[in-house]
Amino acid sequence: MQKKILIADDDASIRLVVSQALTRAGYQVRATGAAATLLKWAADGEGDLIVTDVMMPDANVFDVLPQIRKARPLLPVIVMSAQNTVVTAVTAAERGAFEYLPKPFDLDDLIATVERALAPAPQVQQARADAKAARDERLPLIGRSPAMQEVYRTLARLVPTELTVLITGESGSGKELTARALHDFGRRREGRFVVVHLAATPRERVEAELFGRDGQTGKLVEADGGTLFLDEVGDLPLDAQTRVLRVIDGSERPINPRTDRPVDARVVAATNRDLSALIQQGLFRQDLFFRLNVAPLRLPPLRDRREDVADLCRAFLLRAHREGLASKTVDEGAVARLKAHSWPGNVRELENLMRRIAALYAEPVITARIIERELEPVSVSAEGEASLDRLIEQAVAAALASGEGDLYDKILAQIERPMIRTVLAATRGNQVKAADRLGLNRNTLRKKITMLGLSAREDGTD
Repeated sequence: MQKKILIADDDASIRLVVSQALTRAGYQVRATGAAATLLKWAADGEGDLIVTDVMMPDANVFDVLPQIRKARPLLPVIVMSAQNTVVTAVTAAERGAFEYLPKPFDLDDLIATVERALAPAPQVQQARADAKAARDERLPLIGRSPAMQEVYRTLARLVPTELTVLITGESGSGKELTARALHDFGRRREGRFVVVHLAATPRERVEAELFGRDGQTGKLVEADGGTLFLDEVGDLPLDAQTRVLRVIDGSERPINPRTDRPVDARVVAATNRDLSALIQQGLFRQDLFFRLNVAPLRLPPLRDRREDVADLCRAFLLRAHREGLASKTVDEGAVARLKAHSWPGNVRELENLMRRIAALYAEPVITARIIERELEPVSVSAEGEASLDRLIEQAVAAALASGEGDLYDKILAQIERPMIRTVLAATRGNQVKAADRLGLNRNTLRKKITMLGLSAREDGTD
């Protein structure tokens, strides 16, 4: 028996195109331009599947979906919308939609989604799980916890504006993804999203990287018409801070040599450091902080949104599979063990863990035993050298799996920071003694302290 699909869209041309495509695919079709009619058909028991737009002349379909689900709990709904925002995608998931398709979409993708939604009963649960993972994997941010709902609400308010945004959050919490979402869903989406990783850029090269030198254009000009993302802005040297401040307040307006017009770029900054403390130490300009902090957006650490762990795992495993790694699922015991972890590296740590397991384990199902093995603490003791080697190997493997660049500098910084911090603490902040114990010149140590963002004293007295 042919399956019957109910289509709702206020655009007659879209109704026609979708109806024709689904009819050719072998389905019966009934189409309407009103949400009330769609609700009546569904309540009367018509249709095996709904394909509907969000904004209808008589109602927002998101307001109607709860009534449809109450009348027909097992009726799958595919939502399509031209309002391609993170809020639309998340709302579709919250209202129980099987899938969300942003317009314009490929008709082949629509038909494939319909086929998954109408899969035979024994396959429905897996099809729904696969669809949910696929939907989450495409979202710029994943999770529907209360903490993330607040992030989405703030994003929705900031996306249509040109305000300078300061994103704060621990390392690995998703600051760059959030900045990209502000760009991709905002007015400047046709322009470039240009990233400056300040923590990984040698301090003496930062100003040239931003503003150009010797005839080379800098990142600011590259971001003309788009968004300039200053990642780890707390590492911005003071001299460069002054120029960035002048650009933001309009007193310095670099010219784009390609257009002969002043550069027009939205600035979004992010940091995992306490800028107020840096201001107190004289390492960050207070006036620049006020310019950057026009619209603050704080990202929660993963330990404050543990209910999102399962969704994140499935999305990361799907992403790894699409990149050529083995397909895997995660069982409830593994999810429970993952939720119990403290996640000092936040979402990035979880993604790297999923990639590593997908690459190194043959088992198709990830169990608590596998998670326990990967999360077990590694100590530096009598076998310190071997253990340290293992720690470094894990860090490099995780970075390789994530596709990061500049691995040498990043991994070296990960090793140097705790080493120098520990020696400074042991010498109560005496840099002469610390340099001697480390075998470094004192000036070299001083530069490394500044470059790595360490306090001159690590004994807790200042």
